Amino acid sequence: MIKRIKESGRLEEIVWMGVFTLFCFGVSLFRFFYTDTKVFLFLNWNLFLAFVPWAIATLMVLSKRLRSSKIMLAVLIAVWLLFFPNAPYILTDLFHLRLNSSMPVWFDLTLILSFAWTGLLFGFLSLWDIESVLRKYLKNGWVTAISVFLLFLGSFGIYIGRYLRWNSWDIMTSPFQLMYDIGDRLANPFSHPRTWGMTLSMGLFLNILYFSFKMIRKRKNVL
Repeated sequence: MIKRIKESGRLEEIVWMGVFTLFCFGVSLFRFFYTDTKVFLFLNWNLFLAFVPWAIATLMVLSKRLRSSKIMLAVLIAVWLLFFPNAPYILTDLFHLRLNSSMPVWFDLTLILSFAWTGLLFGFLSLWDIESVLRKYLKNGWVTAISVFLLFLGSFGIYIGRYLRWNSWDIMTSPFQLMYDIGDRLANPFSHPRTWGMTLSMGLFLNILYFSFKMIRKRKNVL
């Protein structure tokens, strides 16, 4: 696997994502020891959940054996999709920002944004990998359309996680109640304006961020 990582050019990405993750963890620990409060330690768990889709997508790209099995590939993509909303979800942790706290608001803002940006990177890099896998079976136009749809779907996942308090693993522990809540919002969209308002606005925002991210990655230095 290490040889495959080096051959694929993924070593630098893995190192940098590890550095970003350790930075976030370190800042949260500093806050914990400095204030003797556990506020924002939960961000480390949220960041781990954001790491999962990146790990799954990276595994798919690095393992030829997994990619050779369409069934296994479909299962992995389904699991990836289940955890993908956790990556941009950390953006909504800005709701926890308070002016009256044990630390200056600028520190807590930096803390949350560091976690949010790292989580977004995990999500965007994983979606980039999913695109590369899908391009082996679909044309570029379809892949782009699927990416747009997945970002809106991820935004819907953010809503049901933030406001309905469902987690990725609840599809195993409480599938019927989860499906009822989702089905109710699909069948009666006008009864849930906040659901679709947040889904559309967050979806547009994530699409702007993601395609800006892709534009930056493709930009070449002409000098």
